[in-house]
Amino acid sequence: MCGIVGYLGTKPAYPILLKGLKRLEYRGYDSSGVAIINNDELEMFKCKGKVVNLEGIVDEKAMTGTIGIGHTRWATHGVPNDVNAHPHMSENSELAIIHNGIIENYGPLKTELIKRGYTFQSDTDTEVLIKLIEEIQKKGKFDLFEAIRFALKEVVGAYAMVVINKKNPDQLIAAKMGSPLVVGIGKDNEFFFASDATPIIEYTKNVVYLEDGEIAIVDRQNGLKIRTIHNKTVKPFIQELEMNLETLELGGYPHFMLKEIYEQPRSVKDSMRGRIQVNTGTVSLGGMRDYLDQMVNAKRIIIVACGTSWHSALLGEYLIEDLARIPVEVEYASEFRYRNPVINEGDVVIAISQSGETADTLAAIKLAKSKGALIYGICNVIGSTIARESHTGSYTHAGPEIGVASTKAFTAQLTALMLMALVLGKEKGTIEAPTFQRLLVGMDALPDKIEKVLKTNDVVYSIAEKFKDVNNMLYLGRGVNFPVALEGALKLKEISYIHAEGYPAAEMKHGPIALIDENMPVIIIATKDASYEKVVSNMQEVKARGGVIIAIVTEGDTQVKSIADHVIEIPITESILVPFLSVIPLQLLSYHIAVMRDCNVDQPRNLAKSVTVE
Repeated sequence: MCGIVGYLGTKPAYPILLKGLKRLEYRGYDSSGVAIINNDELEMFKCKGKVVNLEGIVDEKAMTGTIGIGHTRWATHGVPNDVNAHPHMSENSELAIIHNGIIENYGPLKTELIKRGYTFQSDTDTEVLIKLIEEIQKKGKFDLFEAIRFALKEVVGAYAMVVINKKNPDQLIAAKMGSPLVVGIGKDNEFFFASDATPIIEYTKNVVYLEDGEIAIVDRQNGLKIRTIHNKTVKPFIQELEMNLETLELGGYPHFMLKEIYEQPRSVKDSMRGRIQVNTGTVSLGGMRDYLDQMVNAKRIIIVACGTSWHSALLGEYLIEDLARIPVEVEYASEFRYRNPVINEGDVVIAISQSGETADTLAAIKLAKSKGALIYGICNVIGSTIARESHTGSYTHAGPEIGVASTKAFTAQLTALMLMALVLGKEKGTIEAPTFQRLLVGMDALPDKIEKVLKTNDVVYSIAEKFKDVNNMLYLGRGVNFPVALEGALKLKEISYIHAEGYPAAEMKHGPIALIDENMPVIIIATKDASYEKVVSNMQEVKARGGVIIAIVTEGDTQVKSIADHVIEIPITESILVPFLSVIPLQLLSYHIAVMRDCNVDQPRNLAKSVTVE
């Protein structure tokens, strides 16, 4: 969850570390810190709160050292405060460490180290790790690499870590297990470490993604070397980043979330680019090509995901079962491996994750892989761990998503799932040719229709003004719009801290109807489809109990307008494609309410963008 950054080169390290921490702050913002070898001293600065607080306590002019590490924290062990902030020092103050992950057996290790005379200032598992490294180095008279290697054999858990050594200002050592870590390779033995590529892209496009169990040593004289915890040499595989620096900037928008909402016409188009040809009536996903027979003949498909990706997975179930007639099960990745799931050879497991680093999803696919299932990854970050662990898969091409509350990643994931359903349906012969072509035309028209939905922003803003102070909201939808109701409720909870629940509209009378009164706004997705009349009946039930209705309707609708208190119109499209449009006003509504409540839209409390711990 945390963000880590390291630098070794010829330039002052502090400005590079600071900029990197600001780019990584979406991964955690409970506290931050840096450690730099400056004039032969290992200087450390850290404090509670956001990176801007750290900036206020460091004298940049005095920090001329060219090697350093930095960290922005999402707290796991120990409350957010100055002491628990990273980096953490060894007992002799010669080593400092930054760490993303969890050391699960830190308790017994800490007890043993205390017996050996070590003291601890923080409540973190990370301080235990650096003092374990120190103890092994001291006891065995090992160099730092060997001490780290032996220490990592003793720990249980996940880590991406970088260690700096006061006695060797020409070297950084990093290691990975479970949590992501990227090494950037610049010119003239200049090196960068980061949790993802966002802090690196400004300086180089050449990167190495470390694999689990690998230890990277960067040195001013000897460059980059990679060895495993078993001391085997690994040849670095250098990749070129496709990311553009402009995508990491606000570009005139007040928040990344709003920018990313408005980027959806382009991100959906980019996710279809080269994969859909309306004129020739063809759809292709490169990741399916070599595994198409296995996927078409699968007895079932299991989709694992968390959060917003789980909502897109629910929609994937609707799409694949409807168009390809293959049974689909959707699982919370966080529960999947703890319930002894039945997985057979021939099953297809689709793993969905924006970051490609979600720890629960990664654990789920490793389990499924060990049982002989085919793993198909859908993620947004090229080179991410899930992309590398999957047998095959598809990138969504949404571009970097900085706002913690996911928006454009959701519609990009829907795009990939819809294309997959179309490919499977056509190959199986479960979609009639006219329907297939009609859906292709509908997909091709989505970017323009999303643009049109975005023009409802003023209407959504006025609704937000009326309901910004409520304590609860209920979201209702049927069919493919039920997962959209769940996603709308999640967005409101995430960024405005208003309690909200999503329900299938027909389930309202099986419990939630007890909550409805004049103080409970109910958002209902009531677009024209096969369940339209049923949804209208649900609306009447709400009105009969004094409820206030905000309705998402198909443009031109008059029946719902006569019932609802507020209406947001979206363009006509194929019923199965409505979620691409109906989710947009819900994203905007959450955004505007959060801004009006003075909430931190891009960095909501207690959350982080990439959940890399279980």
